[in-house]
Amino acid sequence: MIRIFFLILPGLLLGGCFSQPPAPSVDRAATPAVRTAPVVAPPTGPGYYTVKRGDTLYRIALEIGQDYKDIATWNNLANPSAIKEGQVLIVAPPGTLSAPGAPEGNGSAVSKPIAIGGGVETRSLDQPAVVVPQNGNLKREPKAGKEPYSDEAYARLNKTAEAPKTPESHPESKSENKPETVAPAPPAGPEEVPWLWPSPAKVVAPYSDSGNKGLDFSGRAGDPVLAAGDGKVVYAGSGLRGYGELVIVKHNGTYLSAYAHNRKILVKEGQSVTRGQKIAEMGSTDTDSVKLHFEIRKQGKPVDPAQYLPKR
Repeated sequence: MIRIFFLILPGLLLGGCFSQPPAPSVDRAATPAVRTAPVVAPPTGPGYYTVKRGDTLYRIALEIGQDYKDIATWNNLANPSAIKEGQVLIVAPPGTLSAPGAPEGNGSAVSKPIAIGGGVETRSLDQPAVVVPQNGNLKREPKAGKEPYSDEAYARLNKTAEAPKTPESHPESKSENKPETVAPAPPAGPEEVPWLWPSPAKVVAPYSDSGNKGLDFSGRAGDPVLAAGDGKVVYAGSGLRGYGELVIVKHNGTYLSAYAHNRKILVKEGQSVTRGQKIAEMGSTDTDSVKLHFEIRKQGKPVDPAQYLPKR
């Protein structure tokens, strides 16, 4: 019996080995690689503006010196109120934008190194050409088409060129006979505006860099508010906190003027106005007394209107 058991035991052990499940294998080649998308920095530089807490499209347009409708169009904003903190807006015509990430004041132009060619010479058409002979000394060839180059022609040319110039042969050198002329004053640039006072009322608060960004005029409710220059109304409403009923006129690509705290606005957005036209009535909206707050902005930055308005 023992003998039979020892004969069967190896078979049982061998069968147990074959019945064990195989160890799991891992196909490392099939594991998908995890890739992280590159982080794209938002565009910065001239022509871009990052929305801050409390910003409105109307205030951004005033600070930048643009029409809020243009900014909405450049950014595909159907609702001017649909802007969020941290959003980057295009605030300049797309064709004038600098490259994203360019430093302030840098346009989209790319500088290229100047290639210096060995055979290029800059001269006027009536000057003789420069010829470099084998010995390396520069010589000037006579005018093309007159005679072929030779050492004799070169000598004659230099002798003629070195002849002294007398006052008789050059009358223009007698500067003492010329009357002195005074250069006329340069005309006003195309962006300059012939400004007009927006109200005959008294100025009760002057411009201040650290405080009042314009001039405040006292008056009575209903007093006329006049356009200070020709232009187009780019805003008319009460969407800017602190300005009440406000009119903004864009005069050109450089200057805006703003008229705040009106009782009644007499113009509409998109309307062209002329210098001296009545555009509103003085009031006290969003302020504690009847007044006109008037601003001039140059490229969106407030400037002292007293430096631009004519002397009273």
